Amino acid sequence: MAKRIKKEDTYEALREEGASKQKAAAIANAQANDSVDHDSRPYEQRSVDELKELAREREIRGRSTMNKSQLIKALRDD
Repeated sequence: MAKRIKKEDTYEALREEGASKQKAAAIANAQANDSVDHDSRPYEQRSVDELKELAREREIRGRSTMNKSQLIKALRDD
């Protein structure tokens, strides 16, 4: 599943900072599409449904059976 990176400089900078390939690609492409998630609330203040949506966008496996703390850990580890 090769995805095209739309903003290579952002992708490379994020990878150098330690972001996963998937996360760096998602952020770089969101910036290129001007669709960056501007929700700055901590994960702990978000609903389980909001966390599951973020996990779905990042293609985190097993998200449907995760509770809130598991979702937060998976999102932070991604």
